[in-house]
Amino acid sequence: MLDEENSEDTSALDQSSRDFLDAAIQDYNKMFHTNYSTDSDSFQNYYKDVSLRMKNKELDLLIVVNMFLTGFDATTLNTLWVDKNLKMHGLIQAFSRTNRILNSIKTFGNIVCFRNLQKRVDAAIALFGDKEAGGIVLLHKFADYYYGYTTKEGKDKPGYIDMIEELTQKFPLSAPQIEGEQNQKDFIALFGAILRMRNLLSSFDEFKGKEQLSERDLQDYLGRYQDLRDEWMRRTKGKKEDITDDIVFEIELIRQIEINIDYILMLVKKYHDSHCDDKEILITIQKAVDASPELRSKKQLIETFICDINDVEDVLEEWHGFVAEEREKELTQIIRDEKLREPETRKFLENAFRDGEIKTTGTDIDKLMPPVSRFGGGGTRAKKKQSVIDKLKGFFDRFFEISEWDADRADEQ
Repeated sequence: MLDEENSEDTSALDQSSRDFLDAAIQDYNKMFHTNYSTDSDSFQNYYKDVSLRMKNKELDLLIVVNMFLTGFDATTLNTLWVDKNLKMHGLIQAFSRTNRILNSIKTFGNIVCFRNLQKRVDAAIALFGDKEAGGIVLLHKFADYYYGYTTKEGKDKPGYIDMIEELTQKFPLSAPQIEGEQNQKDFIALFGAILRMRNLLSSFDEFKGKEQLSERDLQDYLGRYQDLRDEWMRRTKGKKEDITDDIVFEIELIRQIEINIDYILMLVKKYHDSHCDDKEILITIQKAVDASPELRSKKQLIETFICDINDVEDVLEEWHGFVAEEREKELTQIIRDEKLREPETRKFLENAFRDGEIKTTGTDIDKLMPPVSRFGGGGTRAKKKQSVIDKLKGFFDRFFEISEWDADRADEQ
């Protein structure tokens, strides 16, 4: 019998268990081109490799007996299936494998028990936390979040249905826009709460088919939500006082229900196949783009492309050619307007597309910029640098994840 705690020592395994584990490791070796075994040192390296691949999301499902239940941390893990009589410290540690908060999307973990561990869970929580902490540590039932519930202190908590009813009554989509600062703040707070509740409810199977908002209406509300975010960002830009202190935009939660470019191109192809007659598809495309934080910056590109697809044979091929042409045209214009060093600028952007971000710290940006007269003053150079950063960021946002950066071409030029 192995100890309750993790063990990287295989010496206690009987021959049958060791043979089974060796067979599993051989499958692993074939999949990842590694060379591990149950020998002492080799097994420790296997353990570390599995741990790293779990953290990097290269493994979707890990079946364990007494390993990776304690002393192992991967914030992206979200579900633990338990078929073991865990208790006390081992139970808390095992449950904690899934409970690491990652971001506003992953705020809890899911535990699926095949044994009745309720009493042991209550005992472990009481010992390692607070005797009254059960309701804090464990989520409520689906019905509580969906229909609302009353706390032990007598406080009513609205459910998802109540939130949707308030949203549709106070902020109907039939109204052209949301007027007034306080109204806008109320909408932002309410819709943010709905996004958080949807995220929580999505962990329950019962939520399927009970979303309340149609896909079209959800996209409309997402579009308004992001229009307000853009508007409030414009209001605060350049002001010393931040008027958004009491406003939180749940952008990570919006990205969770993200619409990608493949979906848009599928709609564009559908529109093209209708001989560009089905204008309802155009409306669907517009709403989908407005609802997406990532695609909003690409809106002009998408609209320009749609205007010229009448005589196109292959929509996808034409799209990739169009994006490459527009990317080169815009980059050449930025280099010319800002008088940037061309090879350095292209290399900088090649690295940015590879790394997934524009790096504004350090001296990389300075290497792109033209020489500035020493008598021009520090303020002039700082303004010039910020102008360059803004243009490169705009360029990056427009073309990231919709085009492959041609490294060979960048090197040639």
